[in-house]
Formats: sequence, structure tokens, C-alpha cells
Amino acid sequence: MLAFRFVSSPFLQALLAGVLLLCSILPAGALAQQQIPTRRINDVSLPDTPLPHPYPENSAPQSPSAEGSASVAGTVLDASGATISGANVRLSHGDGSQPHTMMSEANGEFSFAMLPAGSYLVTVNAKGFAPFSSPVFAVAILQAYEVPDVSLSVASASIEVTVRPTEFIAAEQIRAEEKQRLVGFFPNFYTSYIYDAAPLTAKQKFSLAMRGTFDPVAMLGVGMAAGIEQATNSYAGYGQGAAGYSKRFAAKFADGRTSDLLTHAVFPALLHQDPRYYYQGSGSVKSRVAHAVTSAFLTRSDTGHTVFNSSYFLGDLSAGALSNLYYPKANRGANLVFTNAAVGLAGRIGTNLMREFLSKHLSTNVPGDGKP
Repeated sequence: MLAFRFVSSPFLQALLAGVLLLCSILPAGALAQQQIPTRRINDVSLPDTPLPHPYPENSAPQSPSAEGSASVAGTVLDASGATISGANVRLSHGDGSQPHTMMSEANGEFSFAMLPAGSYLVTVNAKGFAPFSSPVFAVAILQAYEVPDVSLSVASASIEVTVRPTEFIAAEQIRAEEKQRLVGFFPNFYTSYIYDAAPLTAKQKFSLAMRGTFDPVAMLGVGMAAGIEQATNSYAGYGQGAAGYSKRFAAKFADGRTSDLLTHAVFPALLHQDPRYYYQGSGSVKSRVAHAVTSAFLTRSDTGHTVFNSSYFLGDLSAGALSNLYYPKANRGANLVFTNAAVGLAGRIGTNLMREFLSKHLSTNVPGDGKP
């Protein structure tokens, strides 16, 4: 053998021969079992260990897309079974969290896809219909859930009625009347174009009378009337010149203020009558003329009944009686009282005719159209 060629000592040669003999007798597997395989982790040699199983024992692996694989769908119908498009459909979790919304399509259908498994509820709202809410339902993985009986009932009619005191309504109507002016200039406060206007309180009657009788344009009318009397030398006892004009102006001013306050406020408040003229505006010319003329003798009570206009007659007679205090002595007496009353009545008839046929076309801020 080659090994013995380099060993000269007989003893060493015998020892080496014994080792070689032993190696030939032992099986090769025995030597292999003495070696422990190693693996390197971060350059450190460690024994190999089994890797953990990716799934718990007795469980199957789950698809990565299973969490968003469910769907919920349905059709929005009315009580007759017809489809409803454009309804707002809301899908929420059972606790109301994470809502999804969409509008129902032309055929009434809706569909929510890529949903995780869990509990859900559907609510639906559509104009003119009562709200719909489904019971909470459970959806499993990969399930296509169909929401049953999405049927909307017609919403019950809700009528909101605001009740306001008559006094407030009348106050609004008075404010509108105080903006009425013929050709935008002359007051037309006592014409009501709202045929069923609210009755006035006593306070409102006085307020409207004061607003009308002390209007600057009314003062202009007093000056013109005094000038006409000056030119025709009416009530000659006043004389001429500036002094005569001043007396005539004062008399006409007193006539107008007392007549307005008595006929439009004092007696209407005491007798519960309405001092306004109610524009008819419809019907034949004959019926409208009759309405204008009779309105000088008849009026409405605060309760809406037609009554004799005693407020105007008592007011005119009282204003005529008071005029005896400042007219010239030669013109005083019962004749003055009845003359002024007759002038007031005639003027009222003429004014009513003008109100009925011209005022609406010539007035600004007219709020109504008269009798329906």
C-alpha cells in the first residue's frame, strides 16, 4: 500500500493498518449521522428548524379578494309597482357607519358592489314619497344580496297654516294703501283694491286719517280751494287781499281736517264702520256705477256686513256745525251746516266714480284687483 511506503517504523505501520481496517468495517451512514447540518442566518451558523405553517391548524386558505366580493342590489318601486328613478339610495352598515349612496337608475334599480361581508341596511328617499328603511340584513362573502320589497308610499300631505291676528293683516294692508297715489302724486289712501280687506281697529282708523289729512298734497289742495274762493269772493265777510286769503285758507283747512277726522276716524271708531271705498273693478258698467253711488250711502261694518254709512252723514253734519265757529257771521246758521253736508255728499259720489273707473289705471302701488 502507498501509505506504508512513507512509514519506516514497523510499529507505526501496524497501527496505521489497524485504523484502515476499522474504517473499512464501519458503515458509511454511521459517520454521516455524526454530522449536524447547519444554515447561515446573518453569517451565524444555526441548526435548521421547521418553518411555521401559514394557516392555523384545520383551516383553509382564504382568497385575497374575498373581503370585497359581496354585492347588494334592489329595485325602487311605488305602491302600484311602477319603478321610481332618481331616488336617493343609501347603504350603511348595521350601526349606520360608512354609508354608500347612489341614485336609482331609469328602471328603478340600484346596485352596490365590492362589499365586505357584514350586516347592512338600505334607506331610500324620493321626492313626494315617504322615506323607506329596510331591516338590517347580513351579507356573506361572495353573496349577491337582493333587497326585497323596496316599495315607497306616497307622502302624506303636509299643509302649514300660519294664523296671524287680523290686526297685523290690516296693518300690512294700510301700509300698502298709504303708497297709493294718483299719477304718483295725489293721495289715494282710502281706496281698497283688496275686496276682502281686513277690518281696521280704532287706532288704525285714526292713524290712516291723520296720514291722509295732513299729507303735503292735501295742504296744496287747501291752498287752491282758498284761492278759488278768493277769486269768486265767496264768503265776502273774509274780505280780500292777503288777510282775506289767510282767513279762507284757515277755514278750508279747518273744514277738511274736521271732516276727515270725523268721517274717517271718530264716528267709524264709535260706530264700528269701515271708512274706505272698496273697488269693484268687475261686472257691467251699470253695476259698477251703482256700486260707486251707493257706497256714498252704504258701507261695511267691522264684522263685514253692509250698513248705512251713518259715519259719513254724522261726520259731515258735525263738521258743518263746527264751521259756524269761524265762518263770517253772515254765512252762519243751519244753511251753512246742510250746505257743507251736501257738498261733502256730492264730492263723495264724484270721488267714488273716479275711484271705480280711473283710479286703478292712474294709481301707483295697487295691491289688488277688486271683487273676484
